[in-house]
Amino acid sequence: MRLTVQRDGSAVGPFVGSSAFMRLRQQRQTRRHVREYLGGEPWPADGVKSMTSLSPEDIGDWLPMFAIGLQTQGVFPWAETYEDGSYTLWLRDTAVTSWATVDYEPGRDEFEVYQFGPRDLWDEVALAYSHWDAMDRPGWGRFGLTVDGETGEHTPWLDQPSNTLRPIG
Repeated sequence: MRLTVQRDGSAVGPFVGSSAFMRLRQQRQTRRHVREYLGGEPWPADGVKSMTSLSPEDIGDWLPMFAIGLQTQGVFPWAETYEDGSYTLWLRDTAVTSWATVDYEPGRDEFEVYQFGPRDLWDEVALAYSHWDAMDRPGWGRFGLTVDGETGEHTPWLDQPSNTLRPIG
């Protein structure tokens, strides 16, 4: 991203493209395996079953994941892959209170979802994807960020700083 520091100490600017980096060892957090979210119960534990027409494949590219990440807080994905090309997409929250799974099978139009906890993580991700889709799937350059100079709070926006993206969940 390209930020410009303002007179009030805030920094404002657009994202200029995708990026990835590897954290230093001392920056890395140890995350529990997704199965530990089940509290020792066999899957699906107390998860609530539903179906979705949104394929995990639709959200898996860099740009939709980026747009979803700007609107969801503390949601992390992990894919458990199988030899036949299917996989289970696990979503978990940083508070270790909620999880969701979505089973992808090639050729299917509907996918089985299980969710548990105070947050319905798949519903949050699907809603964020829906917002991005309804905005005509904006690219990197239309998104930006404002960083408060005093608190360090980050506020993402679309097209201009006054058009802030509100968090889902």
